[in-house]
Amino acid sequence: MHIRWKLRMAAAQREVWTGIQLRRLLAERGGLELSSASVSALLTKEPSQIKLGTLLALCTALDCTRTTCSTSTPRPIGSPPSPRRRQRRSPRRGESAAGRWPPV
Repeated sequence: MHIRWKLRMAAAQREVWTGIQLRRLLAERGGLELSSASVSALLTKEPSQIKLGTLLALCTALDCTRTTCSTSTPRPIGSPPSPRRRQRRSPRRGESAAGRWPPV
């Protein structure tokens, strides 16, 4: 499934033009404190994932529905799935890179 991020358009329709304005609305109406960099990324980039709480706060702050901020469309049959980024975890203290201690 492909999700098209339309937050910039949803914000503009409500005359929210800057990240500062959106950040203020998120804090006042949505009860969510985000950094300036996080709000800027939400406005300018399509997120690979988003927390449900963040999405709900955006909808509350902009007085809109989830479908106003994003739309989802099924992936066409035969098209390759989108690549998933894999996050590597650093070894914990006392743990080898392979995850076993002592290293074998």
